[in-house]
Amino acid sequence: MYWLDQLHQVLVVGNYGRGTIKSYMAEMRLLFHYHHELNVEQITQQHIMDYMLFIKTVHQVGRDKCRAVAQSCSFFFRHVIKKEFIVPSKIYPRKEFRLPNVMTQDEVKQLFERCSDVRGLAVISLLYGCGLRCGEVQQLKLSDIERKNNRILIRQGKGNKDRYAQLPYHVLKHLEDYYRAYRPNLFLFESKQLLGKPLHQRSIQTIVNTTMTNAGFVSGKFTAHTLRHSYATHLLDLGCDIHSIKTLLGHSKIETTMIYLHLQQSKRDVTSFIFNRRAE
Repeated sequence: MYWLDQLHQVLVVGNYGRGTIKSYMAEMRLLFHYHHELNVEQITQQHIMDYMLFIKTVHQVGRDKCRAVAQSCSFFFRHVIKKEFIVPSKIYPRKEFRLPNVMTQDEVKQLFERCSDVRGLAVISLLYGCGLRCGEVQQLKLSDIERKNNRILIRQGKGNKDRYAQLPYHVLKHLEDYYRAYRPNLFLFESKQLLGKPLHQRSIQTIVNTTMTNAGFVSGKFTAHTLRHSYATHLLDLGCDIHSIKTLLGHSKIETTMIYLHLQQSKRDVTSFIFNRRAE
């Protein structure tokens, strides 16, 4: 379709990240398909509202999905079709405050102790030991592992930004065990079906889910992103400052990182101690 091609060109020329391009293209494709009887130029605010009502009521999607639709539409009408039309703020769903799910340090210990698969250990080590996103693990190349400097280069992470992540010794050890067993050539986790391509992100998630289940956790309770949340929260518990954690996680705004302050165990312990002292 012409307008999807135009959208793709604008995103690529604008040097937007892989995730943004994939998301905007998918959301606009679905919107156009839903209003297939209309030319793209005929789509109005009301048509967008009708589509969002449909996906919320029929498919029971959450706030993140609705916001992705709103952002995609806003970008498309502002930068691609350049129509005298701005997606109004009321289309954006109200922000929900939800604390991320995290594992306790004992649960993390149980996860590692019960995992005997070298690939599974390598994946969960990168997610928890380095705080990487699932997509960042998927895109890692062997050349990104800097053993001498004890760090990993994260290329074009979220927001299309490069950064370095720390490489603790125990993570390096699991990566070395994995390398000896699998001998990857280019990407750290390579697809068997598509030579020279990384393992699909869903396959990475499946490895994590299988590892969690084998460790005795209820299916679906903890995910790949839970390990990243746990990494940040446990760093706070150990006394790491919030600005250093922001840098390690690759957050662009400190407000994003500060949500982990609500999960900090030491703060909860102090609060409980003060309350118990007063109750005595």
